[in-house]
Amino acid sequence: MSESRYDVVVVGGGPGGYVAAIRAGQLGLKTAMIEKAKPGGTCLHWGCIPTKALLESAEVLLLCRRAGEFGVRVAEATLDLKAAQERKERVVRKNFMGTESLLKKNKVTTIKGTGSWLTPTRLRVQDGAGPASEIEAGATVIATGSRVGGLPMAPVDGKIILSSDDILSLDQVPESLLVIGAGAVGVEFASIYLAFGSRVTLLERESRLIPFEDAEVAEALHRSFSRQGMEVFVSANLKSVRVEGDGAWAEFEAGGETKRIRAQRILMAAGRKPVTDGLGLEGIGVKMDRGLVLVDEYQRTNVKNVYAIGDVTKSPALAHVASHEGITAVETIAGKNPHPVNLNAIPSCTYCHPQVASVGMTEAAARASGRAVKVGKFPFTANSKASILGQGDGFVKAVADAKTGEILGVHIIGVLATEQIAESVVARHFEATAEELANVVHAHPTLAEATMEAMFGTEGRAIHI
Repeated sequence: MSESRYDVVVVGGGPGGYVAAIRAGQLGLKTAMIEKAKPGGTCLHWGCIPTKALLESAEVLLLCRRAGEFGVRVAEATLDLKAAQERKERVVRKNFMGTESLLKKNKVTTIKGTGSWLTPTRLRVQDGAGPASEIEAGATVIATGSRVGGLPMAPVDGKIILSSDDILSLDQVPESLLVIGAGAVGVEFASIYLAFGSRVTLLERESRLIPFEDAEVAEALHRSFSRQGMEVFVSANLKSVRVEGDGAWAEFEAGGETKRIRAQRILMAAGRKPVTDGLGLEGIGVKMDRGLVLVDEYQRTNVKNVYAIGDVTKSPALAHVASHEGITAVETIAGKNPHPVNLNAIPSCTYCHPQVASVGMTEAAARASGRAVKVGKFPFTANSKASILGQGDGFVKAVADAKTGEILGVHIIGVLATEQIAESVVARHFEATAEELANVVHAHPTLAEATMEAMFGTEGRAIHI
C-alpha cells in the first residue's frame, strides 16, 4: 500500500466537493479530492447542466413554433434530437474541461476511486479491482452527494423504467411518457418531453405539484401544464407497474378512482438518497440521522477534523448550497472566520416551462409560524417586458411581516423566474423590508419591475394593477 499525506482530503467531486477542493488550494492547503467518476459529479454530468441544456432546446423549439406571433416566418419547427443531444454533450464537456483546469490551477490532486474512513484522518482509496491505497489528512470533507431514489413497485431497469440519468441519453422521443414524481426533476423532464412531442402523464403523491413551493405557484403550474396538453394527477397513489413489450402498464389511484395507463417509457423521479453507506462513518463515530450526517453551521461533524457538505447533510439538496458549504468548511479548516451559509435565503429554482423560483417562506409557512403577514402579488400580464417577450403567464408573490415589513418570502412563476429571483435572495439575505426593495429604482421595461410592484403591493401601493 502506498501512503500520502494532505492537509485536506475531500471525498466526492460534485459541485460541493470540487469547489471545496479549489478553495482549499487557493488557501495554500495541500489538497486531494477523491472522485469515483468525473470531477463535477452528478450536477455537471447527469443533472443540472445537461438537463438545462435540453430544456433550452425545448424552449427554442417552443419559441420557433410561435415565431409567427412576432412577425417572423420560419419553416415548420421540428426537433433534431441527435443534434440536441450533441449540443448538450458539448456544453457538459466545456464545463468539465473548465473544472479540471481549475483543479490543476489550484494544485489539487485528483484521485480516482472511492474513499472510506479508517480513522478520522486516514482514508482507504479503492479504484476498481486494483490494490487499495491509504492516505492521511489533517482534515477530511464528506462530499459524496446523493443517488437516484426509487419505489419498490417500479424498479428502474434503464430500458423501459428510467432514472433521471437514463432519460438524458435517449436516442428517440418516446410516444408516451409517464413521469412518477412532480418535484423539480419530474416537472423539468415532463416539460422537456412534452415540448419534444411525447404524450406526457405526470403523477404526484402529494396534493399538488412541486409541493415544496407556495401553493398558489403550484396551482398555477398545474393549470399551465394542463393547458399545454399534459395530463396531471395529484394525490396519486401508484399501485403497480408491469413492463410488457416496448412499454409498461401502470396502475394508480387518484380522485377516488383506480386508473390504468400504458406508457412507452416511465421516468422514476421520486427523489434522491444520500450516499453515506459504505464510507465507514459509523466506525469513526460520526453522528447520523437516517443516512444524513449531522453538522453545525460551519459544517463540522461531531468528530474532530471531519466535515460534511451538500446532499449528505440536512440542508437543502441543491448544488449551490453544497458549493457554499464547501467554502465554509475549508475556510473553517484553514482557520479563517467564514460566514455560515444563510439557510433562510436559499434560492430554489425549477427550470420547467413556465419556470418557478422562490426564496424564503411560503405564505402558509409564514402564517403557521404565528406571524401576521401581508402579501403582494403582481401578474406578468401587467408587465411590459413580459408582453414584449410574449410570455405573460405567471406572477410574482411577495410575503412580508405585517409588523416589521421584513421580506419573508418571494415566489415567482413565469418567464426567466430563475434569473429574476436573484434580487429577492439578496434582499432576504440582508433582511430588507418590502418597502426598501420597492423603493429601489428598477429599469423599464424589465421583468424585475414585477418584483418591485409585488413589494409595493404588500402596502396596497402597486401602480400598474
